[in-house]
Amino acid sequence: MGFLGPLEVRSGEKSVAVGGIRLRTLLIRLALESGRSVPVGSLASALWPQEPPADRGHAVQALVSRLRKALPDGTPLRFAGGGYRLDIAPDSVDALRFEVLARRGSRLLQEDDPRAATRVLGEAIGLWRGEPLADMADSAYAQGTVVRLSELKLTALEDRAAAGLSLRTELPCMIAELESLVSLHPHRERLWSLLICALHADGRSAEALAAYERCRTWLADQLGTDPSPELQETHLRVLRGQDGADRRHGAPRGLRRDNLRAQLTSFVGRYAETLRLGNQMAEHRLVTLVGTGGTGKTRLATALAGELADGTPGGVWLAELAAVTDERDVAPAVLAALGTRGVSLSDSADGTGDSTDRLIEVVPAAGTLIVLDNCEHVIGAAARLADELLARCPRLRILATSREPLGILGESLFPVPPLALPSPLSSATTVAACPAVQLFSDRAAAVRPGFTVTADNASAVADICRRLDGLPLAIELAAARLRTLSVEQLAARLDDRFHVLTGGSRTARPRHRTLRAVVAWSWDLLTDDERGLAETLSVCPASITLETAEAMAGLGTRTLDTLTSLVEKSVVQVVDGGEMRFRMLETIRAYGLERLADRGAVEAARRAHAHCFLALAEAAEPHLRGGTEQIGRTRALTADRDNLLAALHFAYELGDADTAVRLGAALSYFWTQRGEYGQAVHLLRTALEVPGETEPQKRAVAAAGCLLNGILSGDPVNALGVPVDPWLGTNRGPQAGDHPAVALVTPLRAWISGDVEEGLRAIDQQPSPPDRWTRAMLWLIRSMFSLNEGNPEQGCRDLRWSAREFRVIGERWGLATSLTYLAVGLMSQGKYGEAVAALTEAMGPARELGGDDLQRVWLAIAHRHTGQREAAREELLRVVDSPSPAPHLRMARLNLGDLARLEGDVEEASRQYALARETCSTDTFHDVAFHTLYWTGTARIALARDDLEGSHRALREALELAVDAADMLLVALVCAAVAHLLQRCRDPESAALLLGVSHALRGASEAGNPDIAQLAAALTEDLGEAAHAQAYERGRSLGRGDAAELIRARLDQDSLLESARPTRT
Repeated sequence: MGFLGPLEVRSGEKSVAVGGIRLRTLLIRLALESGRSVPVGSLASALWPQEPPADRGHAVQALVSRLRKALPDGTPLRFAGGGYRLDIAPDSVDALRFEVLARRGSRLLQEDDPRAATRVLGEAIGLWRGEPLADMADSAYAQGTVVRLSELKLTALEDRAAAGLSLRTELPCMIAELESLVSLHPHRERLWSLLICALHADGRSAEALAAYERCRTWLADQLGTDPSPELQETHLRVLRGQDGADRRHGAPRGLRRDNLRAQLTSFVGRYAETLRLGNQMAEHRLVTLVGTGGTGKTRLATALAGELADGTPGGVWLAELAAVTDERDVAPAVLAALGTRGVSLSDSADGTGDSTDRLIEVVPAAGTLIVLDNCEHVIGAAARLADELLARCPRLRILATSREPLGILGESLFPVPPLALPSPLSSATTVAACPAVQLFSDRAAAVRPGFTVTADNASAVADICRRLDGLPLAIELAAARLRTLSVEQLAARLDDRFHVLTGGSRTARPRHRTLRAVVAWSWDLLTDDERGLAETLSVCPASITLETAEAMAGLGTRTLDTLTSLVEKSVVQVVDGGEMRFRMLETIRAYGLERLADRGAVEAARRAHAHCFLALAEAAEPHLRGGTEQIGRTRALTADRDNLLAALHFAYELGDADTAVRLGAALSYFWTQRGEYGQAVHLLRTALEVPGETEPQKRAVAAAGCLLNGILSGDPVNALGVPVDPWLGTNRGPQAGDHPAVALVTPLRAWISGDVEEGLRAIDQQPSPPDRWTRAMLWLIRSMFSLNEGNPEQGCRDLRWSAREFRVIGERWGLATSLTYLAVGLMSQGKYGEAVAALTEAMGPARELGGDDLQRVWLAIAHRHTGQREAAREELLRVVDSPSPAPHLRMARLNLGDLARLEGDVEEASRQYALARETCSTDTFHDVAFHTLYWTGTARIALARDDLEGSHRALREALELAVDAADMLLVALVCAAVAHLLQRCRDPESAALLLGVSHALRGASEAGNPDIAQLAAALTEDLGEAAHAQAYERGRSLGRGDAAELIRARLDQDSLLESARPTRT
């Protein structure tokens, strides 16, 4: 990708056209952050700087889908971490490569290697093809990028001239270039200084002095100011006939400009942070890098300081405070750092002089940068010294590193985050491009030469980096262990991270040699209240609110101040987002749990945690069934989902049946609304099986949730064995005071067991319940019976009633679900226009609850059945591009595969099916419905390849799954695919018979389905219209109970595959 000229995108030798200002702006924004996720909000701001659309997420998603189509196939553009990421190598973007080369050249110049600097800077400048993004004048974001790139180019040109000046090569050409540059940028004094020195070095001193006069006149006329002291010094040196500048240009010869140590390892993974920190330093005189121990604050600070050294006339000086144990020694330590410049301290050997005053005297009058490293243990003295120095040295800047802020006026904080981590299910290429993994790979190669991230080890490497929170020090300690452990062995041992990660450098500070020492250093700086709160909060596996901390801590009104202090000391992190939430890094949390265990307080803290979240769940539960608070309560539970699960698991472990059942009952409908059906069945069954006394009402509610989620999961049989108390027998009937969900247990059990009569009787004999939610749910369950019994007309009538009730009470999940099922029933009858209208309405409430992915998948199916394949693909790609739940993502993949197959692209169909199946790797339950669809689609792909044996094997798998699920719609789907196989095996009469059976099971012909339409046409050709119709009707008239055996019998024919025919063309 080329930005250093007109926008250019190439794939090999082929040019790729990306049209439209917004699409190009999106590409630029993503490419400049290649390999990193760009938040949706940031993308929207770049795309619509004046008036962003109301629904920014969907607007950005639509543009991403268009961009994916424009880019070459396989370009890794995906949703990750709340934004979109373009996973391409930074070297493939000329602007990023230019920045890297320009900074490298600048550093070589500082290190007094002008020859190498000239070569690298020449390569950087050679990447430019003209004005950057010359064809993007209408994009505000692009123009901001142009300004930044142009400024970097000017600096690179200055650096190249400085390097050439020290080599004394090609001075006439250099002078001509500098003359041109000063005419374009007369405000840049460094250009004038370089021009004056170059003229002087070329023996043209009179012209050099004239150039100084031109500069002085322009500054006076245009800016009303004099040349800087540095430029005046250059002028004086020319007047005296002395050399104008040293090799690095700008400092008097013979004085070092920094005391920074040369680094022995590469600086990995902090490209974006270095840029942002540099911008922040340009705007503020005091910037403090804050973060927990091991995040790499010192390395980031010294890396930036090295880059700033060339433009800092007074020098860059690192004052290492880690070894300072007395606050009175802070100022002398900084004096010692500046003492590397030859400052004598003998005048104050008797100790009577004031160190701060002496420090102010020796700080150069020219611009100077002091790095105060590791301030946290002497925070008061460091803060007072910084405040005094900045007040009395107007050209001084300070860059501090600390685990807590200095807390003085004028301080600008730069939180140093852990290194970016790969998202789950990322490809090996994506994993390798993540900064945390890059650091691990780099350090691992140092102890195990040749180590790289491969498809075989990528998952384990990503797991290591994630479990170590992306902390650079922890990752380096882990990589060092590869001397004796494999990646997989190392990952398996991280539960005992403090004993495993101990192999730090012998020359490192003691607190950086082991992971435990890093955390202990922070812990020892806490007060008793801070330690107590940190240990209590270590039982929380996810972020919490202030209210949760107050409920758990037992500190009363002191909780707020104590929590604030933990945040300032980088023990607790603030989580970005709307509501203020707090979390601990996993390493800090593990240490807190150890300390909690040392004083035998783990169980008490976990009980407090469980009771806190039980109260939260029970307070929210009534509001989940509709009303104005449904959205807010659902979002609150979603934010605390991991804490709620931890509380439930603790109740299991403790054998606390009452807490387990109450929490399960309170959360069952929440899990339903989130689409976590399979997990809900597992959790609720486990809760109901905990022995002990519990309230029967709560058990009934948990049982109803287990049954409902079992049906929705596609594996209803898994929920059939849920224990139900005897008091909830069939003769009990609804009673006053019952929870609304109690009335659902009997009909739901009847649906799963296939007892239609019992289920409908249980619904019909219910007296009209006063609770409208219960009434709506009963209509919804009744529709399930109707649809499964092949009566879509009655099912649609039930669903219209259900939707009406849910609409009245404002229950979003029920409304969205009823409308989606209604659309499915309408599509089976060929009423696609009505189905699209129902799905369109369903998207609104579904989106309010978190996502409309399921509705988009069904909308895509409707489009496919009406021949609108591009519209179908657009909807499915939007699902794939969004952070969709795994069940919805896999359904989208299957349907993308079906689209590809219908278009004759069998390889793409297979690829999409493989991607769909990959999403099952993290499931804790078996999604029977998905696997039935997967094997049925796999059979159709095999047919398209003329692999009849493969198709036969896949259909046998699909049939058994569908029959076990007792889902007649799934059986109908498999039946139609078996009919297709029979037609290809020269048995058209059996094929037509089974196509009729499929109609009977579904209750409609579904003639709009392209697979069924194609098969019907082929059978009419094979048999003739009359014979086809006769066999078809015979199939329709067969009993539903015999369908499975009939299908199985046809599949089991010994001669089935012997007379196969080739694919029709």
